[in-house]
Amino acid sequence: MKLKACCLILVLTVLSCTEKNKTFSASEISILPKPVSLVLAEGSFAFKDGLTISTTSKEQQNASNDLKSFINKETGFNLELTENSGSVNFEKADNLAPEAYELIATPENITIKANDDAGYFYGVQTLKQLFSKEVSEETKEPQYLVPSVTIKDNPRFKWRAYMLDESRYFQGEAFVKQMLDQMALLKMNVFHWHLVDDAGWRIEIKKYPLLTEVGAFRTDSEIETWKSGKTSGEPHGGFYTQEQIKDIVAYAAERNITVVPEIEMPGHSSAAIAAYTWLGTAGVDIDVPVQFGRLYDNYDVTKPEVIQFIKDVLLEVFELFPSEVIHIGGDEVGYKVWEESKHVQKYMKENNINTPADLQIQFTNNISKFIEEHGRRMMGWNEIMGKNIHKGFEEKKDDKEAETELAKNVVVHFWKGDLALAQDAAKKGYGIVNSLHSNTYLDYSHESISLEKAYSFDPIPEGLEEQYHENIYGLGCQMWTEWTPTNLDVERQTFPRIAAYAEVGWTPLENKDFESFKVALKKMQEHWKALGINYYEDKAKFEAESQVQ
Repeated sequence: MKLKACCLILVLTVLSCTEKNKTFSASEISILPKPVSLVLAEGSFAFKDGLTISTTSKEQQNASNDLKSFINKETGFNLELTENSGSVNFEKADNLAPEAYELIATPENITIKANDDAGYFYGVQTLKQLFSKEVSEETKEPQYLVPSVTIKDNPRFKWRAYMLDESRYFQGEAFVKQMLDQMALLKMNVFHWHLVDDAGWRIEIKKYPLLTEVGAFRTDSEIETWKSGKTSGEPHGGFYTQEQIKDIVAYAAERNITVVPEIEMPGHSSAAIAAYTWLGTAGVDIDVPVQFGRLYDNYDVTKPEVIQFIKDVLLEVFELFPSEVIHIGGDEVGYKVWEESKHVQKYMKENNINTPADLQIQFTNNISKFIEEHGRRMMGWNEIMGKNIHKGFEEKKDDKEAETELAKNVVVHFWKGDLALAQDAAKKGYGIVNSLHSNTYLDYSHESISLEKAYSFDPIPEGLEEQYHENIYGLGCQMWTEWTPTNLDVERQTFPRIAAYAEVGWTPLENKDFESFKVALKKMQEHWKALGINYYEDKAKFEAESQVQ
């Protein structure tokens, strides 16, 4: 009789636990980006005060600290880190690929398996999205639950980028960190930081202080649209000190994000030329431009002192950014100033350079070699290949294409032109990041690039043979800021489309489904709303769908 009584008590205890920890339905699970596989089981794990997180290696440190901070913020519980087996366990799994993870949650414990710090970190980002606050029907007390699941997950592409243009409008350190937080939650791993352009120079270079003293400030700004003739009537400026940049790069690294700086050359260089006239080809003093767009002067790439300037800048950039890849822009270089310069034409003739496009590639190849000598790899917009993709631009419609071949150890950032150009580059062995402007430019209106159009983008060009797919590294979505001067403006254009691009970069094609994505997005929008992020809502579409229902 005593044995039977003990058994009965045990059964009642198990039933009681089951009642306290609810079983979740598939419709209650929403994760962005959608994982490779997810199997739901009965019951759930409950976070309680005094639980422990087991972490046994340096690779697990960022992930464990991130989880500890999240749980403390959401619950007030202070989970302890331990090297012993805990309630949440990080385990090494040598068979998993880079960035891959497995997450197993049961009513007893949670285990995250990975083979690198990125994998552990992404397991935690998924855990955050599984986390929910429920009120117990019995006690009326809050419960902090994670459904019982087994998730196996890894990214489709290794390059999943968001680009922020701060040359046109300086957004500031707090905003950049907010963006890095949201990128991390969405498992995006490259922050492409456009710091230099005609409209402003935003990075402190100690050897050339006028770059920020002069080049970081302009007297006014064009508003509304291209060539509107209207200006804001207000000065604009700002830049990041090297200490601020180091802090942001470290902040990003803790979130498994690589910061790839873009230092534009040889065009889009007006801010630098405003600071140091001798950098330009025309030899004319200029101010930092008020108008946006493609401007006249370029660096004079025939002068040894200009090449030395660029190398000096890059040496300081190398110190600030540990990224393997350094972006040099290279887009929209108007050749008129080179064609009209007697000394440039003389240089080209003496060096058997037939076209300005060949002059640009010669310069680009030399910079690529310099970057490679310092253990890095150059990246640039696809004009660096010497193809004229600007038939519609008045100043470039007659440009001849280059005969010189671009150096092979280059990442080509494809943004404009026939997709056959991207296919051809991939077949030649170049690394490709596909950011086709008609599908990935966040400055375009939500009508021009709808959420569904963003979601349907495939970085692999249609028809590219499978053997070359490995040369398509992934995608970037670009937030150009000519017409978005404030943080709120940038948020409106970025969110929610950034979530669509995150799923494009992570989720296998066969798992993608726009309808289920929209369901998962609703929970993410609640998160953004709680943070005060000004995400775009298509109210007209919502009202139309409501009327149909």
